[in-house]
Amino acid sequence: MKRSSKRYPQIFLAAALSAALLLSGCGRAEPSGTAEAGQPDTMTETMGEDGSADVTNASETARPETEASAQPDVEDLLAEIRTAENGAGVSIHDPSIEVFDGRYYLFGSHMTGAYSDDLQTWTYIGNGYSPANPLFENLFADGLGIFDYAGDYGDGTYAVWAEDVIYLEEMEKYVMYFCVSSTYIKSNLCYATADAPEGPYVYQGPLLYSGFTAQDIGETDVYEYVDQTEAFSYLNGGQYNNSLWPNCIDPAPFFDAEGRLWMVYGSWSGGIFLLELDPATGLVIHPEADPENDVDPYFGKRLLGGGHISIEGPYIQYDEKSGYYYLYVSYGGLERTGGYQIRVFRSRTPDGEYVDMNGEAPSIASVHAKYGLKLSGNYEMPGCKYAYMATGGQSAFQDEDGKQYLCYHSRFDHGTEYHEPCVKQVFVNEEGWPVLAPYTTKGETLSETGYGMEEMAGTYFFINQGIGISDEIAQPQLVTLNKDGTVSGSVEGTWESTEGTAYMKLSCDGVTYSGVFCRMQDEAGTEVMTFSAAGNNQSVWGARYPE
Repeated sequence: MKRSSKRYPQIFLAAALSAALLLSGCGRAEPSGTAEAGQPDTMTETMGEDGSADVTNASETARPETEASAQPDVEDLLAEIRTAENGAGVSIHDPSIEVFDGRYYLFGSHMTGAYSDDLQTWTYIGNGYSPANPLFENLFADGLGIFDYAGDYGDGTYAVWAEDVIYLEEMEKYVMYFCVSSTYIKSNLCYATADAPEGPYVYQGPLLYSGFTAQDIGETDVYEYVDQTEAFSYLNGGQYNNSLWPNCIDPAPFFDAEGRLWMVYGSWSGGIFLLELDPATGLVIHPEADPENDVDPYFGKRLLGGGHISIEGPYIQYDEKSGYYYLYVSYGGLERTGGYQIRVFRSRTPDGEYVDMNGEAPSIASVHAKYGLKLSGNYEMPGCKYAYMATGGQSAFQDEDGKQYLCYHSRFDHGTEYHEPCVKQVFVNEEGWPVLAPYTTKGETLSETGYGMEEMAGTYFFINQGIGISDEIAQPQLVTLNKDGTVSGSVEGTWESTEGTAYMKLSCDGVTYSGVFCRMQDEAGTEVMTFSAAGNNQSVWGARYPE
């Protein structure tokens, strides 16, 4: 596309960064203090000493304010902006959205489901560990055996995590993939089916096992695909070698461009793995061993990670327009201060190789913070009461109108582990990388003809997500996109837009960020012009309010 090279006269002075920020964020009314229906979010997998905390978040280093700047104060400007305790109305962890017959269905951990007609307000279908939960048949019925292998926490309570539903035409069934666990490695990946998206889902059986030892490997189906001698390669000293092999949780099925059905799964431990599924049965198709391509006959192909680095919640989405498969994952610890965040890699084929903006990917026990485009972490943006924290556990979907979305859960900067699902539109930049809308969706549409200079130029609240994994919150600075194509304020550089489109570029500090402008509403419903762009595995967002 032809990019405009025309320069415009400067009409705005630079706006400098204020020293501190105390406002903004997103959340509902003050939470009760508990996030879940009687269960922890996940196993207590502690982030390893991978060095990632030493990676500096670009937004954490404030530029000194000069005497000559005499610019508006960020806090004063934020104080004038209407805020909202915005939220989805439900608390669902590891949310996954599917569109069935024009309605949005959300499924998540802890036997939870909900529906919506607008992606903003949700109504529970079922919630929590109860035999009466209408989303499922009674998973606790005698003789069902769903928890026989993984067991409970030792106190009679159980874990059912990361439900994800897909409709399989050959089966004429809605198929739910989920997992049960009792330790950070002992898990059972299972499936259930239903005749309607809201259930009830009837348990069909186990698919994969992890966390077995020399004593209980016989309770699994491993010997059906690997002989006894080879099976012991999964062990180290008689115990499951979780540095090399996966924790069988977080399943996410998807169809590729050719109509083949796959499932990506895995959490920490040996990394993220991929297996093909049979669309006629929903069952796993175990591959032939291919060590040169990292393909195991039982667990499938390793895509990323290993060595118990913090990587989990995988989800693969194919984008027909760009021709790429996007692999979304979460890094960090999922608690509010654990640095939980969303990263993305891409590949031309469903089974990889998946790489980031620098053509790289984390290997076993790597310092993984520098790998993967970071789309969202901890951040504050105007228009909300609380800062977002621990954004992750994501899934992706395409609406019937072709718009792409990312759904994830977020905690908030109010001192508890309460969380809610958030849905944001995903745009693909000129280089084929996803960028995330700064605010949750309210029906915005990206312009097909671009925007005028009066709409794009001006002073923006600006954040850089950086690449760090920590509890630091990226805070807004003030940046002015001048009409002459320069950038001034807390960062300096240049910007440009691609004529007749919504595409834009911003260059500062030696990095060029490529993305889009989009007019949308903030969390309080105020109309704002925004931009979202990515470069060097970092995401930058801006929001310009009416003068």
